Amino acid sequence: MATYWIHPIVMGTKLFDKGMMTYQHGYGSPYAIPIYCWYLEGAGKRILVDTGEMNPIQSEDRENRIGGKIYMFEEGLQRWGLTPQDIDIVIHTHLHNDHCENDYKCSNALIYAHEKEVQRIHDPHPLDFRYMEDYIEDVEENGQLQVLKEDKEIVPGIKMVHTPAHTEGGMSVFVDTPKGLAIITGFCVVKENFFPPKEVVAMEMEVIPPGTLVSSYQAYDIVKKIKDTADILIPLHEPEFSSMDTVP
Repeated sequence: MATYWIHPIVMGTKLFDKGMMTYQHGYGSPYAIPIYCWYLEGAGKRILVDTGEMNPIQSEDRENRIGGKIYMFEEGLQRWGLTPQDIDIVIHTHLHNDHCENDYKCSNALIYAHEKEVQRIHDPHPLDFRYMEDYIEDVEENGQLQVLKEDKEIVPGIKMVHTPAHTEGGMSVFVDTPKGLAIITGFCVVKENFFPPKEVVAMEMEVIPPGTLVSSYQAYDIVKKIKDTADILIPLHEPEFSSMDTVP
């Protein structure tokens, strides 16, 4: 069985209200999240999940807030002996701008995204300002974009699964690792979404949906299913991974 090591690389940050992560909870609390690119090492392919921001703010204050270093795209890949041109495959959790701004640099990669994400990036709803088609036009024109309509095993040991919690075309990434099944969530959450504080559990809620979502009921059920399925949970914006070279 093909297995992979998962290397988180911080490619940006956001500072905002915690309620942007935790639906109906945490409003009014300042919060910092890392924006990741995940390098999946193993089985002879160079694979990234998302590509992060093109021009991240690199400051001591932001690095202190998330607990790790913020990299430019080329700099982050160089840590693992890679250049953008070395990347064989890019897997997208979704196509909000902070997850795809460096796609065009991966000129030799096949780039996978759900068809609903591709539709939205070209025709976003006014409420969803995070879609910016400029970031994928080059890879579309080059024939690199692989549009998915359903769940798909990309290579042995890595599968994309449709989980429309945060966006309509969100895809969680199931990764076989030496320590079990890891799931990189296709929706923007932190660890607290899966392990709520006692005041939330006391309301008989097992998980907290993403702060921005498609359907609150559907999102709750998706988050719970991912929690129950994964051996290793990787919430897409959890700060604790900022200080890690490898997960798990």
